[in-house]
Amino acid sequence: MTGSIEGFPMKRSSIPGGLAVAVLSAVSFGTSGALVKLLLEAGWSPAAAVTVRAFTAGIVLLPLAVMAMRGRWGALWLGRWRVLGMGVVGVACTQLAYFAAIQTIPVSTALLIEFLAPLILVGVAWAVSKRMPSPAVFLGSALAVGGLVLVIGPGAIQAVDPIGLTFAFLAAIGCAAYFFIAARPDRDLPAVALAAFGLIVGGIILGLLGATGLLPITATFGDLPLFGAMAPWWVPLVLLVIVSTAVAYGTGITAAGVLGSRLASFVGLLEVVFASLFAWLLLGEQLSPLQLIGGLLILGGIAAVRSERVEALPKNEPLHDEPATVGRGETRAAASAH
Repeated sequence: MTGSIEGFPMKRSSIPGGLAVAVLSAVSFGTSGALVKLLLEAGWSPAAAVTVRAFTAGIVLLPLAVMAMRGRWGALWLGRWRVLGMGVVGVACTQLAYFAAIQTIPVSTALLIEFLAPLILVGVAWAVSKRMPSPAVFLGSALAVGGLVLVIGPGAIQAVDPIGLTFAFLAAIGCAAYFFIAARPDRDLPAVALAAFGLIVGGIILGLLGATGLLPITATFGDLPLFGAMAPWWVPLVLLVIVSTAVAYGTGITAAGVLGSRLASFVGLLEVVFASLFAWLLLGEQLSPLQLIGGLLILGGIAAVRSERVEALPKNEPLHDEPATVGRGETRAAASAH
């Protein structure tokens, strides 16, 4: 059985291939913080940026989805709940919860809580399977959380408004749901189709909420500073749609189908590392030694979780999570989550 997005075909038994695509997804998601921040500083509202981002990226992926489906539209109907789950929970609800959280708590705190999604997957798998995770998973979790604190900033740990905290945890649950839905084995619905239709559904929901006035939708159309020069407003928007969303979701869903929700979610933590790197390169934000150390700790956590994953599988076993397992960013200053 194979998992593929146009340009990224692979066997499900390929851990290295899945890891490479997962890292590409993290790199792509990591660009979103710097690009969205440019739009926000120019006068775009977060809801406007993420609505255009999600819906337009879905449209960009649609031709690839149609080609991948090869006329097998019955598979889309059979996978309708998975598509709706991705659009409603993995895209729209996660964004809405994140927006609500940063209204009353610091962005760094909201991000730290949202990226606890891998621990949620570990905990749910433990509860459902009644099997305690291996020491490697506990070690990987500790290293990853420690690395997150260093990359996002120790100041993220502080007393905050309980309502904002609740919404941040809802965003974490939505992020975990994204990895769970993406990792569900499906022989008929291609990853690119799930990404395309899920983004379109999520974009439509966000757009409808904006049209009703529940979400503020504002946008400006002047020149923006980019790479040390002024560029038209649509340049960062095109990069946000294609790189930070279409490529990011397409490769992320493909990787989760190969690696399983838990390992894919830990690799996804690299998003915060790449977000800091891109903020340094594009926005001139400071990159501290502590953030670099945090990135190394996250890599150590991924390595620990991967070692448990490889040892636990019999030879030639498919690499999606066992049925009992349940199973998306930025220094995204006031930007969007997965």
